[in-house]
Amino acid sequence: MKEMVYREFGKTGLRVSRFGLGCMRFPPDEAEAVRMVRRAIERGVNYLDTAYVYGNSETITGKALQDGYRDRVVLATKSPIWNIASHADFEKYLDRELARLGTDHIDVYLLHNLNTDNWNKVRRYDGLTFLDKMAAKGKILHKGFSLHNTLAAFREIIDAFDWEMTQIQLNILDEENQAGVEGLRYAAARGIPVVIMEPLRGGFLAGDAPPAVAALIDAFPERRSLMEWCFRWLYDMPEVSVVLSGTSTMAQLEENIDIFADAAPNVMTAAERGLLRQIREAFESSPSVACTGCAYCLPCPAGVAIPDIFKLYNSYQLVKPNPVDIFMYRNVHMAEGTAADSCTGCGACQDLCPQGLAAPELLPLIHKELMQAPMPG
Repeated sequence: MKEMVYREFGKTGLRVSRFGLGCMRFPPDEAEAVRMVRRAIERGVNYLDTAYVYGNSETITGKALQDGYRDRVVLATKSPIWNIASHADFEKYLDRELARLGTDHIDVYLLHNLNTDNWNKVRRYDGLTFLDKMAAKGKILHKGFSLHNTLAAFREIIDAFDWEMTQIQLNILDEENQAGVEGLRYAAARGIPVVIMEPLRGGFLAGDAPPAVAALIDAFPERRSLMEWCFRWLYDMPEVSVVLSGTSTMAQLEENIDIFADAAPNVMTAAERGLLRQIREAFESSPSVACTGCAYCLPCPAGVAIPDIFKLYNSYQLVKPNPVDIFMYRNVHMAEGTAADSCTGCGACQDLCPQGLAAPELLPLIHKELMQAPMPG
């Protein structure tokens, strides 16, 4: 069996697996989710990432960490900034998370998604002092933040506090989006370890490659799947400490862990980097919506299945025309009242979207295209 690769985690003194288990996309079967967490730990994964807002993820993770598993992991979770209305709320929600997770301390505690509104709230209610207080009490050991925001905002936040880690979205399609590679290097230059989320853009890069991308991969002498190439692009960068992946099945988990058995930095050749540039260009030549499927936008007040429609539309664009996608939209979403034409333009989804997607503008355009697209005969 392949061995896990580990890295020193900045100035924390922790030693973490380069593959981290993201706990947002557990399967609906709780017992299976517990088995998956324990299997990951048994295979050497020691970094687990969850959050208050990930449904029942913290509770399931807490159950999985019973029977001695808690002592084998670096446990990370996040403060639900959306819910904070006073300084006291920070500790109130932390205490709830400790109870859910069945532990007396969090190894790595993050202020969750410091977009503009959340960062303003952290400053308004003195969230940075909260982190110092909780560290002094021993309720948290190390202080960090996650972010879906601009590079300029990322730099401002990095420079505002003595952070011990940060978590950013990065993948081959987001090299220059949000914090991007430049932000990764900005943090690393200051000794702050970086954890990567959405390495496969919410699973968008884990499925079947579109024809143009498949042709590039098939023609390359080194045989790897698109998913392997995406992970390899990330772990090749020495500034990357941990790459999170939220798996939904045991098979996905095993496959991901196998890929990270050779996750050493600086292993890619010039030819491999050239291949990744070509893959990126091929993806960018097809219109797509940068949705990661996080579902923060749900429930939609009008009942629109926003992430499902974006995923369907991206599939349609990559394999165009795709009769399956057209049929699904017209005969399933339209019939169930979850199609884009139900959007009222209220903007609630846009306020919650980590990617800042203008769904009220996108949904009518998607509806028009999918309704007018000819069904291949």
